[in-house]
Amino acid sequence: MATPPSSQSEADSPTLPFEPSADESSLDDPRRRGGAGRLLGRLLLVLVLLAVGAGGAWVLSVAMRPASHPASGPPAFLIDPQKPEPGSAIPGAAGQVPAAQPQGTPAAQPDSAGRDPLRVWADKIAQITQVPSRALRAYGNADLVMRTKVPGCQISWATLAGIGRIESHHGRYGGATLGEDGLPSKPIIGPALDGTNGFRAIPATDGGKLHGDPVWDHAVGPMQFLPSTWKQYGLRASGDGVAPDPQNIDDAALTAANYLCSGGRNLATGEGWWAAVMTYNNSVEYGQQVFSGADAYAKASVGK
Repeated sequence: MATPPSSQSEADSPTLPFEPSADESSLDDPRRRGGAGRLLGRLLLVLVLLAVGAGGAWVLSVAMRPASHPASGPPAFLIDPQKPEPGSAIPGAAGQVPAAQPQGTPAAQPDSAGRDPLRVWADKIAQITQVPSRALRAYGNADLVMRTKVPGCQISWATLAGIGRIESHHGRYGGATLGEDGLPSKPIIGPALDGTNGFRAIPATDGGKLHGDPVWDHAVGPMQFLPSTWKQYGLRASGDGVAPDPQNIDDAALTAANYLCSGGRNLATGEGWWAAVMTYNNSVEYGQQVFSGADAYAKASVGK
């Protein structure tokens, strides 16, 4: 949210050019120096010009040198905005999540080196896409669960990532970070849906249990669910019998997949994909933003 700028302090005000006092100016008045002073002044001027020229050449030579210490870190992962017509297309095919046992089923089988294949996959994709590995594990797990739970849906981890990017920057909204337990470092709670700032007016549907506001509803968690929707579709990813938590990225991603796949939708078709995404937010612009992210993540995961 933008806030009005505070009053500019003296420290922030522009620095004025230095103006010598009357006494200081009189000391350098050329009329007080005579001929020798003028000659000396000319010699000094020549020396200054030579020094400036040499300095300028040195600066230019430094500027033309290749950097010996290039900036560290990978380049930013760029997502080109796309504007397909609703129903006309689906994002590109994503690389398959390793066919290990997802959460909520018997424990995932480690590979020959004793590593969790889902974690190995997520770490690799994270390096390519700059999506946090912990978030990718949640998206990938939801993809795996839905292959078994609703195989006809054909939802992709990349579509879930496209939504997670818009809703909370993959659990990083407001400077939050995802912990190994799947929870953000601070709860992610959307603005009050009180009828202002372009939002609909939606009274609190759960008495504020999930977001702390007994008057107005708020979307909650990394995938931004309203409490009423969460109550209907929420799933616990770990299968440990604990109530699903919308702040938990695993539960949120699986619930998003469950919601998108409801009604017998097939997300492998343009009609099905757009119908699903626009139930999340009935906006063509929103759908295009999700499409752009999902397409970029999918193609990057297979080297395109």
